[in-house]
Amino acid sequence: MRNLRVPLTRRERHREATYAEIVEVSAALLDEGADLSLRAVAARMGLTAPALYRYVASYQDLVDLVAFELDRAATAEWAAAAERYDAEDPAARLTVSCVRFRNWALAKPRRFALVFANPVALEHTERRDLHTLSTSGHHFTDLLWQIQQRTHFAYPTLDELDPVVREAVLDPLIPARTEQIPTEQRGLLWVYMRAWSSLYGVVALESTGHCDPRVIASGHLFRATLLDWLPRLGLSDERDRLVAILDEELAAG
Repeated sequence: MRNLRVPLTRRERHREATYAEIVEVSAALLDEGADLSLRAVAARMGLTAPALYRYVASYQDLVDLVAFELDRAATAEWAAAAERYDAEDPAARLTVSCVRFRNWALAKPRRFALVFANPVALEHTERRDLHTLSTSGHHFTDLLWQIQQRTHFAYPTLDELDPVVREAVLDPLIPARTEQIPTEQRGLLWVYMRAWSSLYGVVALESTGHCDPRVIASGHLFRATLLDWLPRLGLSDERDRLVAILDEELAAG
């Protein structure tokens, strides 16, 4: 028999709608340059602070909720834009997604900061799972996995990794579907980490304005960062085609 989703109760629908409103109001405060706080969100929603506490018990709970939902919504937009290229062309999809990620960070710098400057400080914190569930992280690492399955780009063996890095890839705290990667191939996660640090690093510099504004406007630093990764991902033969896609996206953005 086909399983049917059990309809939400009136109370559950109200609760979900309230969570959605909390995210919407918080995003508006960020975009307006206002302080994000429980008091500000409650006031904008016409609630008392105690009433809001029934949904988010602390400022950190508020940040976690909003960051997760903003990340999920933004990733859906990047993924949709990338889907104009066939699923069998993950390199093109990754190129588009990277540019759309940058466009979002430049257009919505406070959203970017909330999502990506909200670290899990301790290894054993109860918030650890939030970090590994990042929607954008899964999107990018899934595409890297698909590229590796096609190009078979090289990655280090476990024996070649520093002990600290080896421990990190065997017990990963990154947003990636690691269950599909055999233990002996976990060196691939080191490629994931390095690729993400390159992408995030240049976008963070640009989004926060910690870079020559002429270089930001031109997109040259971002472009060079992505192109540096083509040979590492086994995509040298695809360079001309991917450069054309990259430049088209940058021009449109």
